[in-house]
Amino acid sequence: MAALSTESLVEQMSWRYAVKKFDPKRAISPADWAALEQTLVLTPSSYGLQPWRFIVITDPAVKAQLPAMSWGQSQPAQCSHYVVFAARTTLSAGHVDRIVQRTSEVRGVPAEALAGYRGMMMKTLVPPMPGFEIRHWAQLQAYIALGNFMTAAAVVGIDTCPMEGIERDKYDALLGLGADGFATAVACAAGYRAPDDRYSTMAKVRYPAAEVIRHV
Repeated sequence: MAALSTESLVEQMSWRYAVKKFDPKRAISPADWAALEQTLVLTPSSYGLQPWRFIVITDPAVKAQLPAMSWGQSQPAQCSHYVVFAARTTLSAGHVDRIVQRTSEVRGVPAEALAGYRGMMMKTLVPPMPGFEIRHWAQLQAYIALGNFMTAAAVVGIDTCPMEGIERDKYDALLGLGADGFATAVACAAGYRAPDDRYSTMAKVRYPAAEVIRHV
């Protein structure tokens, strides 16, 4: 399998920026979107528990409601695909057993052989250790998925904009997340930059590597 060159990787990361204005006439192709969805599915998570749901919004009527819940930002309505990253608010023994069963099915090993794996998760998470908050932990996992998604999109030339300036409780109500045991963590708009988005040509402002990277 041919790997992306390091030069191409840095080039695409330099090309990427948080798009302020999307071209509403350009849509991500079904094939490209299917690949990006797989990058969400393939995102790593703590214990492999995948405590998230990814709500993909393409319905114009739903997208039109989102700017009012997003501090007046237009990206949710303009973009091709809008992803809401939702995180679990609680975790039960049933959730642990489900991933154990899934692991058994995928890897072809008896569930009994995974007793140590199950026990480790139960000891740590059900109930959670003192000072360990499931909702906060799950939100952090969702951010791993966000980073994975944005990087993958940039590599294939698709624009994104992470969205934290949102009213999460209103998102939850619109999407009916609470009833499923999830809550909005963050969102991301994906599509293609508008030709007149002035931010696309602005130089990136970053501290020198020597200031932010330490080798030991």
